[in-house]
Amino acid sequence: MLRPSAVITKEEEFALIDRVLAGQTEAYARLVDSYKSFAFTIALKVLENRPEAEEAAQDAFVRAFHYLKKFNREARFSTWLYRITFNTAISAKRKNKMRMDSIENKIIVHEGAAEDALERNDKHVYIAQAMEKLNEMDKLSIQLYYLQEFSLEEVAEMMGQPSNTIKVRVHRARLRLAEELTKILKSEVVNL
Repeated sequence: MLRPSAVITKEEEFALIDRVLAGQTEAYARLVDSYKSFAFTIALKVLENRPEAEEAAQDAFVRAFHYLKKFNREARFSTWLYRITFNTAISAKRKNKMRMDSIENKIIVHEGAAEDALERNDKHVYIAQAMEKLNEMDKLSIQLYYLQEFSLEEVAEMMGQPSNTIKVRVHRARLRLAEELTKILKSEVVNL
Protein backbone atom coordinates (compact mmCIF):
# COMPACT_ATOMS: atom_id res chain seq x y z
CA MET A 1 0.00 0.00 0.00
CA LEU A 2 1.25 3.49 -0.86
CA ARG A 3 1.95 5.26 2.42
CA PRO A 4 4.52 7.80 3.54
CA SER A 5 7.75 6.04 4.58
CA ALA A 6 8.48 7.82 7.87
CA VAL A 7 4.96 8.42 9.15
CA ILE A 8 4.46 11.77 10.81
CA THR A 9 1.28 13.15 12.28
CA LYS A 10 -0.69 16.09 10.95
CA GLU A 11 0.45 18.12 13.95
CA GLU A 12 4.10 17.29 13.21
CA GLU A 13 3.56 18.32 9.58
CA PHE A 14 2.13 21.67 10.67
CA ALA A 15 4.94 22.21 13.20
CA LEU A 16 7.55 21.53 10.50
CA ILE A 17 5.77 23.88 8.10
CA ASP A 18 5.70 26.59 10.78
CA ARG A 19 9.47 26.15 11.26
CA VAL A 20 10.11 26.38 7.51
CA LEU A 21 7.96 29.51 7.22
CA ALA A 22 9.84 31.02 10.19
CA GLY A 23 13.08 30.67 8.23
CA GLN A 24 14.31 27.25 9.37
CA THR A 25 14.39 25.87 5.84
CA GLU A 26 16.31 22.77 6.96
CA ALA A 27 13.06 21.55 8.57
CA TYR A 28 11.73 21.01 5.05
CA ALA A 29 14.19 18.11 4.71
CA ARG A 30 12.12 16.16 7.27
CA LEU A 31 9.00 16.59 5.11
CA VAL A 32 10.94 15.53 2.03
CA ASP A 33 12.33 12.46 3.82
CA SER A 34 8.86 11.51 5.02
CA TYR A 35 7.18 11.79 1.63
CA LYS A 36 9.84 11.21 -1.02
CA SER A 37 8.84 7.60 -1.79
CA PHE A 38 5.16 8.65 -1.73
CA ALA A 39 5.78 11.41 -4.29
CA PHE A 40 7.99 9.17 -6.44
CA THR A 41 5.37 6.40 -6.53
CA ILE A 42 2.65 8.83 -7.63
CA ALA A 43 4.87 10.27 -10.37
CA LEU A 44 5.89 6.78 -11.50
CA LYS A 45 2.25 5.71 -11.81
CA VAL A 46 1.62 8.63 -14.15
CA LEU A 47 4.87 8.69 -16.12
CA GLU A 48 5.79 4.99 -16.12
CA ASN A 49 9.47 5.94 -16.36
CA ARG A 50 11.81 5.97 -13.33
CA PRO A 51 14.11 8.86 -14.30
CA GLU A 52 11.18 11.04 -15.37
CA ALA A 53 9.30 10.14 -12.17
CA GLU A 54 12.32 11.05 -10.03
CA GLU A 55 12.55 14.40 -11.77
CA ALA A 56 8.80 15.07 -11.44
CA ALA A 57 8.83 14.17 -7.73
CA GLN A 58 11.79 16.48 -7.18
CA ASP A 59 10.05 19.27 -9.11
CA ALA A 60 6.93 18.72 -7.00
CA PHE A 61 8.91 19.22 -3.77
CA VAL A 62 10.44 22.40 -5.17
CA ARG A 63 6.97 23.69 -6.10
CA ALA A 64 5.56 22.72 -2.72
CA PHE A 65 8.40 24.59 -1.00
CA HIS A 66 7.85 27.63 -3.23
CA TYR A 67 4.10 27.72 -2.46
CA LEU A 68 4.29 26.63 1.18
CA LYS A 69 2.92 30.01 2.33
CA LYS A 70 -0.29 29.21 0.41
CA PHE A 71 -0.82 25.86 2.17
CA ASN A 72 -4.17 26.32 3.94
CA ARG A 73 -4.01 23.45 6.47
CA GLU A 74 -7.51 22.22 5.72
CA ALA A 75 -5.93 19.00 4.51
CA ARG A 76 -2.73 17.18 5.35
CA PHE A 77 0.52 18.23 3.73
CA SER A 78 0.68 14.78 2.08
CA THR A 79 -2.66 15.38 0.34
CA TRP A 80 -1.52 18.80 -0.87
CA LEU A 81 1.79 17.31 -2.01
CA TYR A 82 -0.10 14.54 -3.80
CA ARG A 83 -2.00 17.11 -5.89
CA ILE A 84 1.17 19.01 -6.71
CA THR A 85 3.00 15.79 -7.64
CA PHE A 86 0.12 14.52 -9.74
CA ASN A 87 -0.19 17.83 -11.63
CA THR A 88 3.59 18.02 -12.12
CA ALA A 89 3.69 14.46 -13.50
CA ILE A 90 0.72 15.09 -15.80
CA SER A 91 2.43 18.24 -17.13
CA ALA A 92 5.63 16.28 -17.74
CA LYS A 93 3.69 13.55 -19.51
CA ARG A 94 1.98 16.12 -21.76
CA LYS A 95 5.35 17.66 -22.62
CA ASN A 96 6.75 14.22 -23.46
CA LYS A 97 3.70 13.38 -25.55
CA MET A 98 3.95 16.65 -27.45
CA ARG A 99 7.64 15.94 -28.06
CA MET A 100 6.86 12.43 -29.30
CA ASP A 101 4.00 13.66 -31.47
CA SER A 102 6.24 16.26 -33.09
CA ILE A 103 8.65 13.54 -34.21
CA GLU A 104 7.28 11.34 -36.94
CA ASN A 105 5.63 8.57 -35.00
CA LYS A 106 6.62 5.58 -37.04
CA ILE A 107 6.86 2.32 -35.19
CA ILE A 108 8.69 -0.55 -36.82
CA VAL A 109 6.85 -3.77 -36.13
CA HIS A 110 9.23 -6.67 -35.82
CA GLU A 111 8.25 -10.09 -36.98
CA GLY A 112 7.39 -12.25 -34.05
CA ALA A 113 6.25 -9.35 -31.83
CA ALA A 114 2.86 -11.01 -31.42
CA GLU A 115 4.50 -14.25 -30.29
CA ASP A 116 6.67 -12.36 -27.81
CA ALA A 117 3.62 -10.62 -26.33
CA LEU A 118 1.81 -13.93 -25.91
CA GLU A 119 4.81 -15.44 -24.15
CA ARG A 120 4.79 -12.72 -21.49
CA ASN A 121 2.47 -12.80 -18.56
CA ASP A 122 -0.80 -12.41 -20.50
CA LYS A 123 -2.87 -10.99 -17.67
CA HIS A 124 -0.53 -8.11 -17.00
CA VAL A 125 -0.02 -7.37 -20.66
CA TYR A 126 -3.73 -7.25 -21.44
CA ILE A 127 -4.61 -5.23 -18.35
CA ALA A 128 -1.85 -2.74 -19.12
CA GLN A 129 -3.13 -2.41 -22.69
CA ALA A 130 -6.66 -1.85 -21.46
CA MET A 131 -5.49 0.66 -18.83
CA GLU A 132 -3.81 2.71 -21.56
CA LYS A 133 -7.25 3.24 -23.13
CA LEU A 134 -8.50 5.01 -19.99
CA ASN A 135 -8.03 8.74 -19.45
CA GLU A 136 -5.46 9.80 -16.84
CA MET A 137 -7.97 10.53 -14.06
CA ASP A 138 -9.76 7.19 -14.51
CA LYS A 139 -6.48 5.29 -14.68
CA LEU A 140 -5.20 6.97 -11.54
CA SER A 141 -8.44 6.44 -9.60
CA ILE A 142 -8.36 2.71 -10.47
CA GLN A 143 -4.69 2.45 -9.47
CA LEU A 144 -5.17 4.27 -6.17
CA TYR A 145 -8.34 2.41 -5.22
CA TYR A 146 -7.57 -1.13 -6.39
CA LEU A 147 -3.80 -1.37 -6.59
CA GLN A 148 -2.77 0.95 -3.77
CA GLU A 149 -5.86 0.10 -1.69
CA PHE A 150 -6.78 3.62 -0.64
CA SER A 151 -10.37 4.12 0.50
CA LEU A 152 -12.75 6.07 -1.74
CA GLU A 153 -12.57 8.95 0.73
CA GLU A 154 -8.76 9.00 0.60
CA VAL A 155 -8.79 8.89 -3.21
CA ALA A 156 -11.35 11.71 -3.27
CA GLU A 157 -9.24 13.83 -0.93
CA MET A 158 -6.07 13.21 -2.97
CA MET A 159 -7.75 13.96 -6.27
CA GLY A 160 -9.59 16.98 -4.88
CA GLN A 161 -13.03 15.67 -5.81
CA PRO A 162 -16.13 14.71 -3.83
CA SER A 163 -16.29 11.12 -2.60
CA ASN A 164 -19.43 10.38 -4.64
CA THR A 165 -17.71 11.61 -7.80
CA ILE A 166 -14.81 9.24 -7.18
CA LYS A 167 -17.19 6.37 -6.47
CA VAL A 168 -18.89 6.95 -9.85
CA ARG A 169 -15.52 7.47 -11.58
CA VAL A 170 -14.12 4.19 -10.22
CA HIS A 171 -17.30 2.33 -11.19
CA ARG A 172 -17.33 3.74 -14.74
CA ALA A 173 -13.59 3.23 -15.15
CA ARG A 174 -13.95 -0.39 -14.08
CA LEU A 175 -16.73 -0.90 -16.68
CA ARG A 176 -14.63 0.82 -19.35
CA LEU A 177 -11.65 -1.34 -18.41
CA ALA A 178 -13.80 -4.46 -18.78
CA GLU A 179 -14.96 -3.27 -22.22
CA GLU A 180 -11.40 -2.66 -23.34
CA LEU A 181 -10.26 -6.05 -22.04
CA THR A 182 -13.09 -7.71 -23.96
CA LYS A 183 -12.03 -5.95 -27.18
CA ILE A 184 -8.38 -6.87 -26.68
CA LEU A 185 -9.13 -10.50 -25.89
CA LYS A 186 -11.49 -10.82 -28.87
CA SER A 187 -8.83 -9.47 -31.21
CA GLU A 188 -6.27 -11.88 -29.74
CA VAL A 189 -8.62 -14.83 -30.28
CA VAL A 190 -9.22 -13.73 -33.89
CA ASN A 191 -5.46 -13.52 -34.48
CA LEU A 192 -4.81 -17.04 -33.20
